Amino acid sequence: MVNFLKYRRLYFLISLMVIGIGIFSITRWGYRYSIDFVGGTNLEYQVKKGEDIAEVKKILEKNKVETISINQNGMTLSIRAKALTPEQSAAIEKELRGTLGPYLAVLRSETVGPTLGEETVKKTIVASAIAIVGILIYMSFAFKSLNFALAAIVAMVHDFLIVVGIYSLLSHFFRAEVDTLFVTALLTTMSFSVHDTIVIFDKIREYKSAGMDDDVNHYANKALTETLVRSLNNSMTIIFMLLALILLGGSTIKFFILALLIGTITGTYSSPFVATPILVWLEKRKKS
Repeated sequence: MVNFLKYRRLYFLISLMVIGIGIFSITRWGYRYSIDFVGGTNLEYQVKKGEDIAEVKKILEKNKVETISINQNGMTLSIRAKALTPEQSAAIEKELRGTLGPYLAVLRSETVGPTLGEETVKKTIVASAIAIVGILIYMSFAFKSLNFALAAIVAMVHDFLIVVGIYSLLSHFFRAEVDTLFVTALLTTMSFSVHDTIVIFDKIREYKSAGMDDDVNHYANKALTETLVRSLNNSMTIIFMLLALILLGGSTIKFFILALLIGTITGTYSSPFVATPILVWLEKRKKS
């Protein structure tokens, strides 16, 4: 049996460092938000390589378009602007076709109003709150102890902070945007974190109910020793699949997959090295 809890201070130090870097990034640089949250229009066109962006900017200025960003990646021209009417979008397409040539093709044209963006933010917050309350109630009844639920929630919040913190760095350095796919990845991370935690906690409860040892450290270490390989094997299958998607998937889902990968790794780490030490600490406090 390995004494994993012997190094709990090291685990907490690692977590605090990663979370601290993430919080610094959030307060210093924040995020780049997609139109799902702030409203606006995304236009994507297939063009020739090396088109003159200055000509595109003139057309947009002529149509009084408030541009947020203009990028060309290979044969894809991307324009992000304040919300446009269908008439404005059609006029821009017509002028671009006249300037860039008839080979221009529309790849994407979507508009989201600011009101819908605010509604998305509210729904995201509500969904996260429901998930936390639901997990708290379920684990309190399933394990007949509030300590198990509290430890799982702390680990889940730990994973949440790490994912949002690292994504802020991705947003600043690699132009990743916070969109509905990121929200999906975040909620998936929260559920995955609890899934691994339940496996360990169930073993701890089994030993505790059997009265195998009165020392909470002993049966926590025994549970970790027996479940860690299983958890790692389970996580590695997911990690390999996500790495394959990052290498071979399209650019539109790249940051979504990255967020899932970060969440999978931190969820695998937090269950044995954050949730379990906190549970042991809470159980010891209850006895004292």
